Amino acid sequence: MTSNSNRASSIFAMAWVLCGVGFGLVLHLGCRLPPPSHQSQISVVAASNDLLSKSAANPTLRGSPWSALVENLNSPLSRLLAQLLVIVFATRTTGSLFRKIGLPSVVGEIAAGILLGPSLFGWLWPRGFAFLFTPASLDVLKLLSQVGVVVFMFVVGMELKVGHLRDKVRTAFLVSLTGILVPFLMGMTASLYLYDGYARAGTSFTSFALFIGIALSITAFPVLVRILEERGMANSPLGNAAITCAAVGDASAWAILALVVAFVRAEGMKAILYNFALLTLFVSFMLIVVRRCLPKLLGPDAGDRRRPSSGFVACVLLFMSGSALVTEVLGIHALFGAFLAGAIMPKNKGFRRDLVVRMENFTNVLLMPLFFAFSGLRTHIGMLNDTRSWFVCLVVVVVATAGKMGSSMFAARLTGMGWNDSFAFGALMNTRGLMELIALNIGYDLGILPSPIFTILVLMALITTFSTGPLLNLAARLGPSSKTTKDTAAA
Repeated sequence: MTSNSNRASSIFAMAWVLCGVGFGLVLHLGCRLPPPSHQSQISVVAASNDLLSKSAANPTLRGSPWSALVENLNSPLSRLLAQLLVIVFATRTTGSLFRKIGLPSVVGEIAAGILLGPSLFGWLWPRGFAFLFTPASLDVLKLLSQVGVVVFMFVVGMELKVGHLRDKVRTAFLVSLTGILVPFLMGMTASLYLYDGYARAGTSFTSFALFIGIALSITAFPVLVRILEERGMANSPLGNAAITCAAVGDASAWAILALVVAFVRAEGMKAILYNFALLTLFVSFMLIVVRRCLPKLLGPDAGDRRRPSSGFVACVLLFMSGSALVTEVLGIHALFGAFLAGAIMPKNKGFRRDLVVRMENFTNVLLMPLFFAFSGLRTHIGMLNDTRSWFVCLVVVVVATAGKMGSSMFAARLTGMGWNDSFAFGALMNTRGLMELIALNIGYDLGILPSPIFTILVLMALITTFSTGPLLNLAARLGPSSKTTKDTAAA
């Protein structure tokens, strides 16, 4: 057993070294490429379609009984409320339909966001789309959606079972890191081909390649957990192994993404090192000092109470917002601070569960649908209007699946899983969903991922997440979980 373990560790180490060499080679080749000659389209909603100005200029409406109603409907608050009605109804309805056909409701909600964008709603009813999602209203929608993501990441941090990770940290670290490095390298390699046609003019190859790499290497931990729970696999050996590795992989991927964002936002090596040093100090302070003092700061009975009061929830929200503000000011992103704040909350299970339920009820029903819709407004499938674009989309999906699913499957096999369980494990790790959208929107906001490549990567996230269920069904038909997997999960 020890001999096999040492052999597996040696193989993992060799794979990581080869990935490191590959990273250096790709960056060397990429930095020698000429700047992109193709100026990608950035705007998704054309200002010329804004019906507010058209209505105001329409003489038939002036002085009519409808003029006051039209004017009131065009107010910012009325438009925001109309957006909320349409978005929440569409996401809840589509999520319920997806759940009935055996898919996670969150996949349907993401799909609903895309359908509300220019890809379907804007195509079927351009005037209605332009009226509902005027360019002037998108700033408010964007801010509300970002607040939803911040609260969502705080909840994800609270649901991270650190104690469970310590029990299997070695295996989880080996498998998760391999499942990140290999697709990351494959994504950066694909950037050599994508850079000229899909990067915005003025974007460095390093920034573009890093974001493509991170987009292909992320696993959606919350979506994966939901898939396992809906299939009754959450407490199975395979489910436990997948949840553990996905949690470690998510934490690693978000740490890498934080460094990538700091690299992109900083100007010059001194600024990069300065941001990294400040980030390291903040994380160390949170883990060493704040985590120990937090129960006292929140109240002497914070770890024992099972139903937090409204005042206590307000204190928690202040703590989350403060942590998110620090990382935003440091040039990383607010969601990293929110995730860290959630991860160091007091450990009482009943307290955490009740707090999570309270925050999830509001976030998942109202704020996250706004994020899905806003992402959908940036996803314009009509931009993929030629054979080359769809071929590139197909290649990205194949590379993403081969990199994430393939590397995770072979890494799991090296730890002792049977081939059938390794295949199912790889399919679970290939789930991207919501976490992928968060990373892509960060790249979009930074100007690294313009609309065409953003659309391709969103489609990749949907396809890989959608395929998880059928692949698990295929694994179930091929054979039951093996004894080797059970022994490995228990190790």
